[in-house]
Amino acid sequence: MIKTADLFSIAKTGVNASSRLLNTTSNNIANINTEGYVRERTEFKTMSTGGVDQGFTDRVLSQFAMNQLRRDTTSVGEAQAFFEGARSLDNALASEANSISGAITRFFASIQTAADDPTNITSRSSVLGQAQGLVNRVNTLGDFISVKESEVEQQIKDSVNTSNALIKQIGNLNKAIQIVGNSSDVDTPSALMNERDLAIRKLAEYMSVETRPSPNSDLGLVVNLTSGESLVLADGTFNVLAIGGEPDFTNSQLRLSTNYAPPKNNTTLNVQEQKLGGALGGLFRYREEILEPAQRDLGKLSVALADSFNAQNRQGMDLDQQLGGDIFKIPEFRGINYPDNADLSLGIKGRFTPGAGGEITNTDYRVEVLSSPSGSPPTFDLQVSALNSDGTAQLDESGNPIIQTTTVTAEQGTYNKIMGGIEIELSSGAGYAVGDEFLFQPLRTAANDLQLTTTRGEDLAFAKPLRVDTNAGNLGDATIRAVTVSNTNIDNTLSNSQASGFNGSGNIQSASELPTSVGAPASVLFTSASEFQVLDNAVPPNIISTVTGVTDLNNLLQQAKDNGAAPPWPADFAALDDYPGYDFSLEGIPKAGDSFDISFNTNGIADNRNAVDLAGLQQEDAVRQSIGSSGNKATFNEAYANIVGSIGALTANGQIELEASKILKTQSSDWFESTSGVSLDEEAANLIQFQQSYAAAARILSTAQELFDTILNAVR
Repeated sequence: MIKTADLFSIAKTGVNASSRLLNTTSNNIANINTEGYVRERTEFKTMSTGGVDQGFTDRVLSQFAMNQLRRDTTSVGEAQAFFEGARSLDNALASEANSISGAITRFFASIQTAADDPTNITSRSSVLGQAQGLVNRVNTLGDFISVKESEVEQQIKDSVNTSNALIKQIGNLNKAIQIVGNSSDVDTPSALMNERDLAIRKLAEYMSVETRPSPNSDLGLVVNLTSGESLVLADGTFNVLAIGGEPDFTNSQLRLSTNYAPPKNNTTLNVQEQKLGGALGGLFRYREEILEPAQRDLGKLSVALADSFNAQNRQGMDLDQQLGGDIFKIPEFRGINYPDNADLSLGIKGRFTPGAGGEITNTDYRVEVLSSPSGSPPTFDLQVSALNSDGTAQLDESGNPIIQTTTVTAEQGTYNKIMGGIEIELSSGAGYAVGDEFLFQPLRTAANDLQLTTTRGEDLAFAKPLRVDTNAGNLGDATIRAVTVSNTNIDNTLSNSQASGFNGSGNIQSASELPTSVGAPASVLFTSASEFQVLDNAVPPNIISTVTGVTDLNNLLQQAKDNGAAPPWPADFAALDDYPGYDFSLEGIPKAGDSFDISFNTNGIADNRNAVDLAGLQQEDAVRQSIGSSGNKATFNEAYANIVGSIGALTANGQIELEASKILKTQSSDWFESTSGVSLDEEAANLIQFQQSYAAAARILSTAQELFDTILNAVR
């Protein structure tokens, strides 16, 4: 038989229940401004003997609303970090005060002005002044991007430190919740659980996380990255994020390190940064999608411009009647050793191949030694892999990694050409070992380190170093249509494949200066309208080659290279890359006996032909825009406009993404607050209701007391 509770017991449970309800309501009201607080509710069950049980206080929580708020918090964190970084770089590049495009325009305009009077020193000095202004502008932007790179690296480190502190806090709270939760049957450890949920939400600002209940049903939570890696386990064990970067330790990469107690061994896992989300994911996106590409693009533009100008200036003659030299100093670079290399003291130096500025792409390179050095000087095989700035493989149009295998000579002073318009010097000879790897980042600081090599306006090679004269006794009407100079490298031994027909002493090479029986081409003699001989400058001249069946008068020396016979074009000349490095074309009809003399442009300082060519570089497509085999190109101004336009578009998209994610977060926050937040109106109504129930329960207790007193009086 079930025993019925007496009136005193029922009244007592009622008073206690109402008191708990008042406590719960009061606690809700007191914590209305507490960050992370979740509204609580106390529920009771009827006891079989009468009255109510002691009740159970729990949080009013919608797991769906909390998960959505956490996801939207992650989205806002990522969009905010990405947009803020993109906006600062976009403002700097798009500002007229920093614009390289304007500096480029002013530089080439000064060349056009100087071309009108190539002997004017003031005009020449103005060109160098504009060149220095251009270099200063490039350096300033390069330094600005480097500062931004340092800033984002520090932001990543700070975010990782904050994240690790939150991860540790969540792990400790997991342990505390399990201890407190197991010791009470009437309450959940709400305060600790609120603190844990708040820590998880703050962690979600930095990375995308997911939670799931402990498989042991002990109030613990498992916290994972969305990509699957565990951060906190239900028992409080946690893993921490670590920053590394191999071989470039200035370029942060994330790893997850376990935090096991001995004797269990710890391990390290790589984190997929592109799936990280949150502020950390936004920082990595900003670095990899905007900052580093802009840094490489700016370096590519500056190197392409400097190389194009240097190459054209080398094809001219300066005011001192010397062959032109470099005006811009293009920085060299060094390979970074991978940490597993056999000897970390060995290095590789690199430079941009002169004249190959149009081949440069915004690519990093990994160079790996494939075979052991052998021979003297040592030679071995290298594999060159093209990389994106984040270290991933760069792919060609077919989706395959861009890889080159080449045999190199390893000795000091010998540069070996590899892809992408760069060449490397392996000065340590036989010291390299199979498996050694080096990372090259040719364009990373190219804009920062660009310089001028001269302050002398006289060094500007405005004249062509070559003239072609029509013999006064010619009977035909053929005249000079064009004279081109493409190579002025000096090497009278012809051992350098880059050798030209200039002797470096203010003339073209004679037979006595060369290890051949003939000298460089010095004249062309027509024996008929369709046949000509190429002669050197000996007295009497030697026949270098004869061309018959002439149908056009374009590039006569090239025709001799391709079709010369009786004798053919000399093998020593044909073995060189671009010999003699000059050519000319005619228009009209020559007659037998007509000749055209080729000579160094002595005293030709009033000549402005090369100045015109220098000014024309502004309109040439000289900057490579893609890594594909076609390698579409753009002018210098177009290339800079592409950089600014690309960053501007990404910044605009980032702003739209941020605004959209903020709206979604507001909606999810309102949803969460509507289910789990404290409503003063609701709590005020509850307060009145629970006051009344308390008073009623107390009245029952006083009524029971009166009845008991009546009974006692009746039996006296």
